[in-house]
Amino acid sequence: MSHSRQQFGPGAMVAAAFIGPGTVTTATLAGGNFGFTLLWAVAFSVVATLVLQEMTCRLGVIGKLGLGDAIVQKTQKNGVYIPAAALVICAIFIGNAAYEAGNITGAAVGLPAVSVMGINLWGVFIGLIAFALLASERFHLIERVLVGLVICMALVFASTAIMVAPPVLDIIKGLITPSIPENGALVVIGLIGTTVVPYNLFLHASTLKRHVSQGMTLTEAQRDITVSVIGGGLITLCIVITAAAALYGSGSSVTSLNDLAPTLAPLLGDSSSLFLAAGFLAAGLSSAITAPLAAGYAVTEIVKLRPEVKDRVFRWTWQSVIVIGVLFASLSVKPLQLILLAQIANGALLPIIAIFILWVSNDKMLLGERSNNAVQNLLGCLVVGITLVLGSRSILLAVGWL
Repeated sequence: MSHSRQQFGPGAMVAAAFIGPGTVTTATLAGGNFGFTLLWAVAFSVVATLVLQEMTCRLGVIGKLGLGDAIVQKTQKNGVYIPAAALVICAIFIGNAAYEAGNITGAAVGLPAVSVMGINLWGVFIGLIAFALLASERFHLIERVLVGLVICMALVFASTAIMVAPPVLDIIKGLITPSIPENGALVVIGLIGTTVVPYNLFLHASTLKRHVSQGMTLTEAQRDITVSVIGGGLITLCIVITAAAALYGSGSSVTSLNDLAPTLAPLLGDSSSLFLAAGFLAAGLSSAITAPLAAGYAVTEIVKLRPEVKDRVFRWTWQSVIVIGVLFASLSVKPLQLILLAQIANGALLPIIAIFILWVSNDKMLLGERSNNAVQNLLGCLVVGITLVLGSRSILLAVGWL
């Protein structure tokens, strides 16, 4: 592979991971129920993601460590390794296994129902595609597939957003005027929480280690993550804008993406459902690939393993995530208890990981002159503060206290 091609890939994985069915649905609800008011939340989530992912960028390129590696290195001598490892495994492995079912189910939302004896065949088929790609261990191929899926999502949602002819001034106002309308707090949390996700931080740093061995520089890695995250943020913006222009003010509450397709029929005709189905398929499939991969990286880095065992555990981990996801998706079972545990664990993990990344990024022994400067620390502290609020709110919602 040429060096120019190596400059892109890890960032595309991050974008493909956070633009999943949950993001598409949350963005649709935000636009359909609140118009352009919550566009600022999307913009903030992009900035927060860039701040944290840039730190993992330096960890992977300069420190040549994955996030799990860094956690082990920093905690194994001070007595907090075991609880730290337990939290990561609970949040990333169990959480990604639960979310994989949603990714696979979401990928098939716009497709005609096909089932045999109560088994959703689309769930099995999509799971097999993800399994085959990961089993090939051709990670450059996986990255190209994910780049293609991100481009597909961008074309679908950008085209749809342009065709609804949204008011530009309302878009600008929504981007630069932070406000939370009545009943909008949970949607704001959803928009930010589906973009700033813990497993992407593990996925990015771990993937970068391989690219660094193939010649990727810090500048190239920073450009890759910046372009990819901004691109993913624009896709989310396009979904919110489309839903706002097509649905807001219609007099009825928007509850799912299915409410969007009929409204776009006057503009897109019979192709409205096809447009949205293609976008959902790309979003679901991309996340169905990255979630198991991130779980594999996180578990094998955080658990101390002999080199000859590490590869096997990596394969067992991502295979287990896909199998669990396919099982729940194909049987149309909602893994409520798993999702509840995942929400609690991820709510606790996100601010902890954000604090940890901020701590590691100030380690001059590890990063030298590339350690955090004052501006990076200020931005990092701001993001940590927000993630603490989001994490606390996520836990309270999961246990039914809000």
